[in-house]
Amino acid sequence: MNALRSPMLAAGVLACGVAAAQAEPLEGFYVGAGAGVNLLPSTGTGVANLSGSTPGVSGVVASAPSTAGWNPGFVASASAGYGFGNGVRLELEANYRQNRQSNGSGAQGQLGIMTNLLFDFDIGTPWMVPYIGVGGGYAWQRWNNVSMAASNIAPGGGSTPVIAGQTLGLLAYQVILGAAFPVAQVPGLAVTAEYRYSDTAGSRSFAATGTPPGSTPGQPGNATHVTASDTGAHSVMLGLRYALDAAPRREGERPPLAPVPAPAAQLSRTYLVFFDWDRADLTPRARDVIAEAARNSAKIPHTRIDVTGHADASGTAQANLALSQRRAGAVAAEMQRWGVRADEIQVHAAGDTQPLLATSPGAREPQNRVVEIVYR
Repeated sequence: MNALRSPMLAAGVLACGVAAAQAEPLEGFYVGAGAGVNLLPSTGTGVANLSGSTPGVSGVVASAPSTAGWNPGFVASASAGYGFGNGVRLELEANYRQNRQSNGSGAQGQLGIMTNLLFDFDIGTPWMVPYIGVGGGYAWQRWNNVSMAASNIAPGGGSTPVIAGQTLGLLAYQVILGAAFPVAQVPGLAVTAEYRYSDTAGSRSFAATGTPPGSTPGQPGNATHVTASDTGAHSVMLGLRYALDAAPRREGERPPLAPVPAPAAQLSRTYLVFFDWDRADLTPRARDVIAEAARNSAKIPHTRIDVTGHADASGTAQANLALSQRRAGAVAAEMQRWGVRADEIQVHAAGDTQPLLATSPGAREPQNRVVEIVYR
């Protein structure tokens, strides 16, 4: 297997129509598809064992160098995978790439079946999740009517045209650099942008025909073979990925844990306002809950209203304390906007020290990203 001979290029693509969304680690099954541009460097070749068709006249008796150049082509892929919820993903992919010859009328096409191992990076940015990956598998590579001019033909040192065409089965591998951009309006959907380097393992020897100098006119070309250098492809792709287990609902839309039905005439003394990860702004559902709590303040006997902010364990203790303070402050301000007096409200920040649901250190738990409104 040849080593990668070109530096990895990072592809930065701006995805239109992508809004800020919650970037939770992907968990469960997903499907994806993509397409883009495939760039194939010129392929060095060697033509061997080509002999003249006139008895006693020899053509090429050793390797004759040549080159096949390629125009920019296309690549397309479809995949199905599984996310383990910790950033690790495993997927099965089918891809096809094709390039037309720039110095001839031929083409190279390749169909591949790959198994990819990928890792998503949590960089704290809800609208983008970068990832890297490696893949290995099998590819069927076909040269169709690829033409070249073999040089240094003996005798005389001239050149002769050679046409190659055959399908070869080869081991293949790829390296992937990409980023996913979640689409806020469609939970589970993301736009993807990727750069890929792909290559095959081992030597490639395609069947070919050619007619060297010294052959009898009108005689058919002589069977030979073309050994091609193993040059990898560079691809830039855009795609879509959809999680079949749709992304979790926004926390403001989640019901409290183990709700206890209350008599119809009895008003609740506790209200829970949920927040998105690493956010302190109010969702539409959160504003509805606060409005209900504020409207009922005149109907619930109380001496004070405790507004206590919480955060999950995914950040540092200092950051979580500050985040819970901002969340509690946002709720208190919204209650005052609905007419609750400021002197009735006591604001508290608990950080990650009083979780509603016990979790492991560092865990992202939506139920713990909450502000409690309690009438005392």
